[in-house]
Amino acid sequence: MLRSGLWARPVSRPVNNGAPEFMIKLAIVRQKYRPDGGAERFVASALSALSQQKAEQQQLDITVLTRQWQGIKNPSFHVEICNPFKWGRVSRERGFARAAQKHFPSFDIVQSHERIPGCTIYRAGDGVHKCWLAHRSRIIPEAQAKRMKNDRFHRYVMDAEKQMFEHPRLKAVICNSHMVKEEVCREFAIKPEIVHVIYNSVHQEKFNPALKQAEGLAVRETLGIEADAAAMLFVGSGFERKGLAASLEAVAATKAHLIVVGKDKQEEIYQQKARDLGCAERVHFMGMQNDSSRFYGAADGFILPTIYDPFPNVILEAMAAGLGVITSTSCGGAEIIEEGQNGYCCDALDIPALSSAINAFTDQGHAESLGMMARETIKPFTSERLTNQLLSLYSQILNT
Repeated sequence: MLRSGLWARPVSRPVNNGAPEFMIKLAIVRQKYRPDGGAERFVASALSALSQQKAEQQQLDITVLTRQWQGIKNPSFHVEICNPFKWGRVSRERGFARAAQKHFPSFDIVQSHERIPGCTIYRAGDGVHKCWLAHRSRIIPEAQAKRMKNDRFHRYVMDAEKQMFEHPRLKAVICNSHMVKEEVCREFAIKPEIVHVIYNSVHQEKFNPALKQAEGLAVRETLGIEADAAAMLFVGSGFERKGLAASLEAVAATKAHLIVVGKDKQEEIYQQKARDLGCAERVHFMGMQNDSSRFYGAADGFILPTIYDPFPNVILEAMAAGLGVITSTSCGGAEIIEEGQNGYCCDALDIPALSSAINAFTDQGHAESLGMMARETIKPFTSERLTNQLLSLYSQILNT
């Protein structure tokens, strides 16, 4: 339900048994909701779970503060549109931050997924911007890296990030990996005890090993992938950051196929790279998919040698679907990978190591073993655990 105004701060009211019931007003801040985004899927799953839960006798009244909402309508929470005029990237970020901040006093808890000073909780789903720039500098020319660090937009983001992490109103930081927690504690003047690691959840019924049967076989047949050929899956938009270039180079040194699901403005450049590497007939660009589950079923393994990623949901989805994972040491997901047991980790730019890992999946028995262990690893990553951890955190904040 869209609304132009916010409710007054709630007070206790009686319930059927006569005990007081307190309504917690929670704001979740996300500038733009995009159905295929990892952060947005966290917001969607959190909203769905939290809207059905109670924290003891405390109910949640949830409002999403956003510039643009493309999600499904849900009567259990509200959407407040904050869409000020913008004329550039800095204007876009600063304008939305100021518009959202005006609403902050109306809530008991403000959980922001954007770098906005004054929030109660910040979810560091994008990691630390300074760290991202440092990793990206590895794959771009030195002159471009220097310009990037002095760029007005990047300086704004780093300044807003510092103000937010060191703001007195910040009560908690949610990180989706220990990698990001370590970065936050290293880069900012913040108490380590308020930085919490809460892993994302994954829909284990939707993403499951049974996908390898009818749906997966149909995809392989459509793409012309032989039954005895190894097929790796890459899922992610923003190919530079996610490591598609390294994936193509690594696949080119093997006989494996690569299925690419996602979008990028420079897709043609990557298609040409596959042709230049001589593996174009084994690389299948599928574009963005509203439902990527059938592609997990078509693969023998998953690859995402990302330059920097706090903890992409696609790793959880792949493991839930029974796929072993190849990822990079600069990915938060690496902390749940056991080398040779449920996947492999290496430097994002180490092509020989990536190729070697891909070749491990050509042994069908080994690939299946990796997938079975991956599925076992992911079993605790449930929406119930996520909900309980969030509600516990909210309770701690309200009681301090």
